[in-house]
Amino acid sequence: MDSCIKAAIFVKIKLSRHAKRRCELYNIDESKILKILESNKFNKEAGEILENVEGLKYPLKIVFSEENDLITVITAYPLKKGKQR
Repeated sequence: MDSCIKAAIFVKIKLSRHAKRRCELYNIDESKILKILESNKFNKEAGEILENVEGLKYPLKIVFSEENDLITVITAYPLKKGKQR
């Protein structure tokens, strides 16, 4: 009888100092970013995610880099498309 072993891949997620400061500036809860990254429903090769998040007026843009088993969030901010200065 063959037995199957299911192995989960554990990835460490780290927020850069810049990303932590953007979260504080824009009142973004870090747990929302972690939840989005843990869902694995995005293209890791693109290096960025655009996600609608409850409680934010604009979509949340997350820019990250992935190396081995470490995902580093470079920045995160509400993307204000089409906003004129």
